[in-house]
Amino acid sequence: KGPDVPTYVEYGAADIGVTGKDTILEEDRKCYEVLDLGFGKCRMCVCGRKESEELLKHHEMIKVATKYPKIAKDYFYNSKHQTVDIIKLNGSVELAPIVGLSDVIVDIVETGSTLKENGLSVLEEVCPLSARMIVNRVSMRMEYERINDIISRISEGLKT
Repeated sequence: KGPDVPTYVEYGAADIGVTGKDTILEEDRKCYEVLDLGFGKCRMCVCGRKESEELLKHHEMIKVATKYPKIAKDYFYNSKHQTVDIIKLNGSVELAPIVGLSDVIVDIVETGSTLKENGLSVLEEVCPLSARMIVNRVSMRMEYERINDIISRISEGLKT
């Protein structure tokens, strides 16, 4: 599974891996992120009902439901300097504001159709996401030539 890739790479079970930027940010593994592969593009966003937009402007304490607690915490604490109560969910995050569990959600948005179906919209963009190549730190030093050659070839292939 995608979330396990950085673990395999960090611990040297794999020299190189491909995983989403969301996984890199959430897992915070000790790997080098060497290449944006340019596919699987989407965005991590703060979403909610239109009336929730005001809560984001006034730095009030708000409840945030998400599958990505680290990304949400980093965004609200470090970028917005806003105190939040993070509610970790594993699926159907978009239901949280509807049932009153949270004020907003932080989730991956590709087209926004699921949000619209649930009466929600994107209120703020946290960061762009896509598939990334990651490399084990020791492997990068010990096998620099081989790994750099792989990175260069893939990078060239992406340009065509």
